[in-house]
Amino acid sequence: MRPDVAERLGQWLGAVDAVGLNGALHSIEAYPAQALQPGQVVDWRAMEEACRGVQAELNEQIVARATPARAPRGRGGMAPAEAIDPEAEADFATHCQRYLGQQKQMENRLSALRAQMRQWLSKGSPALRQLAALDAVLEQMLGAREQKLWAQLPGCLEGRLAHWRGLHAQRLEALGQEDAPQQWRQPGGWLFAFEQDVRALWQAEVQVRLQPIMGLLEAARNENR
Repeated sequence: MRPDVAERLGQWLGAVDAVGLNGALHSIEAYPAQALQPGQVVDWRAMEEACRGVQAELNEQIVARATPARAPRGRGGMAPAEAIDPEAEADFATHCQRYLGQQKQMENRLSALRAQMRQWLSKGSPALRQLAALDAVLEQMLGAREQKLWAQLPGCLEGRLAHWRGLHAQRLEALGQEDAPQQWRQPGGWLFAFEQDVRALWQAEVQVRLQPIMGLLEAARNENR
């Protein structure tokens, strides 16, 4: 049997955290049940549009990844500035730093969106205001633990880089061909295949990070049905 939400949450919280959460829950339950003013409703359509906008923005980042490393200039500076250094692209550290940079941008953007969603909910019914307050408490309480886990994700890509390069080397040996680094990034190249793994991981992370936000949106939708 799979553990329920409370049990799984208990695995993340220590005794001090549990006491703090309990106090926060009691405070939230004591919120005054202020009646809504006539015509005052949560604009869930605006919330939905905001979510779509951020998702589109993050998807663009997936497609338009950071510019690959440039090749160093040769003697006399004759090497073209646009030349890509394939060996630099083959270094996992390059991809790791790039992913961490994108991850930080995603974190900032989604954190701002989540706060904006809570602001919308704070103008709704007592139940929605309580939900917004609870979400703020949980984000603050679980944030540090989550960030440690997210920071481990790029490490998953190191094995994939070695996998694709190993297959590439085996193919060259089997066919008796010499390597052509400038083709690594072309469709069918091993770096091209690795980039698909990077994008898939990025898309999966976006979807998981969006879950609390989509939960707030769904609550607003249900309130207005």
